[in-house]
Amino acid sequence: MPDDNAKNAPDPAPTPGYRALLRDREFTGLYAGFTLTVAASTLSGFALGTLVDRSTGSPFLTAVSMYGATFATVLGATTLMSVADGDRPRRTLVALQFVALAGACAQAVPGLPLAARFGLLLLLGFFQSLNTGTRMGLLAEVVPASAYVPARSLMNITAGGTAVLGFTLGALLLRHLTPQGLFLTAAALTAAGLAVTAATVRERSVRRPRRPGLRETWTTNAALLSRSGPRALLLNLWVPNGLIVGCEALFIPYAQDHAGVLLAAASAGMLLGDLTVGRLLTAAWRRRSAFALRLLLAAPYLLFALHPSTPVAAVAVFLASAGFAATLPLQERLLALTPEEVRGQVQGVESAGRMTWQGIGAALAGATAQFLSPATTITALAALSVAVTVLSRPSVERTRPLSFAPRSPRR
Repeated sequence: MPDDNAKNAPDPAPTPGYRALLRDREFTGLYAGFTLTVAASTLSGFALGTLVDRSTGSPFLTAVSMYGATFATVLGATTLMSVADGDRPRRTLVALQFVALAGACAQAVPGLPLAARFGLLLLLGFFQSLNTGTRMGLLAEVVPASAYVPARSLMNITAGGTAVLGFTLGALLLRHLTPQGLFLTAAALTAAGLAVTAATVRERSVRRPRRPGLRETWTTNAALLSRSGPRALLLNLWVPNGLIVGCEALFIPYAQDHAGVLLAAASAGMLLGDLTVGRLLTAAWRRRSAFALRLLLAAPYLLFALHPSTPVAAVAVFLASAGFAATLPLQERLLALTPEEVRGQVQGVESAGRMTWQGIGAALAGATAQFLSPATTITALAALSVAVTVLSRPSVERTRPLSFAPRSPRR
């Protein structure tokens, strides 16, 4: 049963604003390193997509080159994600940044075969999942619990804006540079992120010594996924998001020349949702709004069954995209239920699963739209998202803290 006392308890501390967060040198370092990493990844993906398109003319290979790395995150989540909770997280994060820098430099090598480029893409996606888990585990230690949601909100907003700017900048730079030039630009941004991280993030001496590896990862993942409550919570973080990303993947075939309007409406809605939930709502209101926001994420897309005009569709997409902010209170709840020893791994698994389901949602939407119209497919995916949200709610409400018995470190 849900803990009514916890629901009605007052917030332990006022929610800090973005300015207060940015006055913290260590958070600012994590945030700046994250922003530079997103910018580098966006430019690198755009460069690779352009290179593959020019070389093969294949829309499928081009799409895989730009977004295929998300599928490699699952491998990281199921094998070595326990490194995110090692006793030297700063050293781990810096090492993973070095790997990203080496990968960006390798992609810039002229004449590199496409097979090698795709291999690098998957390898970097694997290590990027570990980078995310380590960074989010550190974030939970750097900021107080009351600041976790605003911190994630600020990162979400920045990631979305950086991705849009990155694609725009990439298109402008390609007028003067080759794709290899974009790879070098991405490498420079990665190097800057590495320098910022190394200069600002300190080692965490409070962590219990652990020896990360496959066994540690599997033990924690088994504890996380074997219980219906945490499993349902992860389901709500992964599947509805992924299905609605699938809806967005059909904007071009649905609206064709007006798809940009729908994409812009989606971005604006996400920005509004993250600002409202992350900055304006208290922890109590975030808990109460999570289910309604998850319904909001999908319900407006049901209007696509009526083949709405572009203005009506844009309003529906704007409202629905605000529902992506449901991720924030669900992540906050997952963090509260997770023992400190495995927070990095659990956050990494959550992030990897969410990214993978976004890829699955886009692939499912594209495959279904081969047989049904885009409007019908969008409606069906939205209905499925609503069903998942409603049916899993009882299990989410019964979620209890994750029990985990860490093994003693080897000597």
